[in-house]
Amino acid sequence: MWMWVVHRVTGVAIFFFLLIHVLDTALVRVSPEAYNDVIGSYKTPIYGLIESGLVAAILLHAFNGLRIIAVDRSTWALRHQKQLVWAVWILFAVLMAPFLWRHLGHVFGGA
Repeated sequence: MWMWVVHRVTGVAIFFFLLIHVLDTALVRVSPEAYNDVIGSYKTPIYGLIESGLVAAILLHAFNGLRIIAVDRSTWALRHQKQLVWAVWILFAVLMAPFLWRHLGHVFGGA
């Protein structure tokens, strides 16, 4: 059940990111100066952390979506849901750790 919640929360988070992205990109047509101000604010450490959260949401949503497809299509996957949930979290951790190392190094280290 928790993976159901994770899937819905990450989906909503991705939706709101896309909404904000479309709106701030559309701002360039209204006022290029305002657009530049908004884009400039994205270069702060708080937005670097938000970007990390976005990548985490996308990875979790994608891997859990593949797990859901497997469970819907395969009786083997249906019988091994617990192991597949662990696989989702392990794959997430394996891919997220190097991303965080590099991304947060740029955000806080200025590299």
